[in-house]
Amino acid sequence: MDELFSKAPVKKAYFTLALPVVMGMITTMIYNLADTIFIAKTGNPKLVAGVTIGAPLFTLLLAIADIFGLGGSSVASRLLGEKHYDQVKRVNSFCIYGGIIMGIALTVILLVFERPFLHLLGANASTYKQAAAFYRILSFGATFVILSVIPQNLIRTEGLAKQAMIAAVAGTVLSIILDPIFIFAFRLGTAGVASANVIGYICSDLVLVYMINHRARYVPLNIRFLTFNPRMIWEVTKIGIPSSITNFALTFGMALLNSSLAVYGASIVAAMGITQKIYGVLILVIVGFAFGAQPLIGYNYGAHQWQRLHEIISFDFMVQIVYAVIVGGLLIIAAHPVSALFMHQEIIVNASAYMLRATVITTPVVGIIMVYTTVFQSIGNATGAFIMSISRQGIIYWLVLEILKAWVGYHGIVWSQAVADILTCLIGFVIYHGVLDWKDRLPSKK
Repeated sequence: MDELFSKAPVKKAYFTLALPVVMGMITTMIYNLADTIFIAKTGNPKLVAGVTIGAPLFTLLLAIADIFGLGGSSVASRLLGEKHYDQVKRVNSFCIYGGIIMGIALTVILLVFERPFLHLLGANASTYKQAAAFYRILSFGATFVILSVIPQNLIRTEGLAKQAMIAAVAGTVLSIILDPIFIFAFRLGTAGVASANVIGYICSDLVLVYMINHRARYVPLNIRFLTFNPRMIWEVTKIGIPSSITNFALTFGMALLNSSLAVYGASIVAAMGITQKIYGVLILVIVGFAFGAQPLIGYNYGAHQWQRLHEIISFDFMVQIVYAVIVGGLLIIAAHPVSALFMHQEIIVNASAYMLRATVITTPVVGIIMVYTTVFQSIGNATGAFIMSISRQGIIYWLVLEILKAWVGYHGIVWSQAVADILTCLIGFVIYHGVLDWKDRLPSKK
């Protein structure tokens, strides 16, 4: 582990850790696309709208998982760099069992408050039945979804990125197989989509348990390592909660967007659902590179290897921007035919193509935002992580959306994310250069 994190060439270390995460994200992306295609092939816009409305619940569950997964991996990677191995085990144990407890509690809360939550997500009389069927199954599976995310983050901190990828891919492949069976053979509609997802996450959980027992050195399942040390909990949550807020903000942003578009009809909501799925092709890979680099950044920050840390972050910026420009540009050019792969109704395809171009145009900026965010998380800078978490799809997005919606209506809603991306990137730039003053950390050039 030390050889990879502290001595291997930066490019080799970066891609060794990041590529398995990206591959796992791509597999998830393929499922998301297949999932949308399968449900769209029913020819029922209400089913597409129902899944679109229920989709933010996934983001909510990921937000809870990130409290322990990203918060724990941030602390663990820095502790590994400082070589405090016993503390790493206690942090990881707390994160796993904390996630289980939160998952059970969340299932109860979601089921008790189903109706107000669904209305908040944008469900109305025409879409409530389909959205509720999706919501209930996913609520029952909350613990399995949360638990599949946390160990993946934790085992990557000790270099087990391939093992984390195998677990993610195994569950996703099973979901892809089950999806058309549940939708077309059993005619379960949105409930079938949710069931396929939950069963896939259970599969990932089982694979992760196997990997932890046979490969991991610092991720114990034995409950004797579980402690509730206040300082440890603070260190995890001060990064985990901002990371979680990022997904809460995503849930908030998606719900706000769906509610804003609902007045234009189910077809427009369905078009945005398709747009978000396609956009996920781009964003999941960006997130994969960012999260893959996070343990490397945290380890070298903890070890005070400033020159190497600077090289890693600089390379991360380059990878994100180059990827976003190339793939984002291709999606802008091919927006209409790509949208037509999902549904053949002209109004939905035209709307989706327009939305896709408006959303994708600032993708290089999003790549930069992701680097800023993961750097703040990795080095334990809670303030920077918190500000970024409430900006892009939180406060900044809400303000921009309300202003542009009032100013130019439908077109303002569609372009609000691009404007919010630019403003958030400017905020990240200021914080980054204030937090990491490379002049004081790097050797001067003579």
